[in-house]
Amino acid sequence: MTLNVLFAAQPKSWAEYEAPLRSAFAKAGIDAVLSTDIAPADVDYIVYAPNGPVTDFTPFTKLKAVLSLWAGVETMVHNPTLTAPLCRMVDHGLTESMVEWVTGHVLRYHLDMDRFVAGQDGVWRAGTAAPLARDRKVCVLGLGVLGAGCAQALARLNFDVHGWARGPKTVDGVTCHHGEDGLKDALRDADMVALLLPDTAATENVLNAERMALMRRGGFVVNPGRGPLIDDAALIAALDGGQLAHATLDVFRVEPLPEDHPFWAHPKVTVTPHIAAETKATTASEVIAENIVLGEAGQPFVHVVDRAAGY
Repeated sequence: MTLNVLFAAQPKSWAEYEAPLRSAFAKAGIDAVLSTDIAPADVDYIVYAPNGPVTDFTPFTKLKAVLSLWAGVETMVHNPTLTAPLCRMVDHGLTESMVEWVTGHVLRYHLDMDRFVAGQDGVWRAGTAAPLARDRKVCVLGLGVLGAGCAQALARLNFDVHGWARGPKTVDGVTCHHGEDGLKDALRDADMVALLLPDTAATENVLNAERMALMRRGGFVVNPGRGPLIDDAALIAALDGGQLAHATLDVFRVEPLPEDHPFWAHPKVTVTPHIAAETKATTASEVIAENIVLGEAGQPFVHVVDRAAGY
């Protein structure tokens, strides 16, 4: 049976994904019409991005699943017209990128690289070398695929890695915490915190003034997760007061970050323009093909979103 797969995303994404998707379908033995223009009543699967043309799923009467190109699903999870399974993108290529970005910035802070890179002015800045990684506590908030990958990479470098999730988790090489008391334990005396939680009502402002105060004074924050995870005003206050030494932020409540936002001019903030990790067309296409194969075999889809939890 020939399947009808609608690609519902931006035109530039179609140009990027068409060939990889066709290749992944062929390798997986999927017989499908893949197009940006299929009558809704004929569509079996939608390859989807929330900035694309589809917002009302009511006409898609035989829809088997919506396969998101995005890791974040907060803008689509509460759509009342979407009753078919929604599968978020868990792309191993994206995970690799995130691990590289987080590891790079943790090492940058650990080795005090900013001080030496900025100091190429003929001044010999004598000082002590960095401690061993084993003497630095790094806290990773969020132990999903991305968070666990980053935590394990840092643990392999011998950092003392503590991770936190809302529920119990086990990650090799990582001291795992959960619940409110566990969050305090994970953050207490942390030299660095990396945020990799989803954006939900339960995670908004998870890093607030009270929790920043638990960190070791002069600590560092990296946020490639979601902008609302941090209380912006509390972060600036912690930087100005010396509780935190620096923050590197890749995600924000409003993107692009407005030109007049205080983060741009703050000497203790590094802004990167949401480039920590992105879905890779080749590997993401393989994930989509895998889910279609599972669906057609009557098997459970992978990476199905829990609507109640929001991710």
